[in-house]
Amino acid sequence: MSAQKMREMVRQIQGLSAEKATAVLAVVPRKSARVVAKTLKSAIANAENNNNLKVENLWVKKAVAGTATTLKRFTPKARGSAGPILKRSCHIMITLSDS
Repeated sequence: MSAQKMREMVRQIQGLSAEKATAVLAVVPRKSARVVAKTLKSAIANAENNNNLKVENLWVKKAVAGTATTLKRFTPKARGSAGPILKRSCHIMITLSDS
């Protein structure tokens, strides 16, 4: 999925508490919201297990969606030519903080 589509969801959760951000993403009917929610749940689990932090105290300090490599494909067009298809992808980074 393109970074532009992901950035719309990432901007909505930045600065919210982790629980509230999860609730916001749960009601948005977009595929990008499901992917960001999955990444957020992973970040929360990492904070709990690796750093012994409480979920109630966590908030989204930084959330970024950056561009990744683009797969270049071609589709046949009229008169023997080819039209490009760009399959875009992105990297999602979510940073949680407890203070």
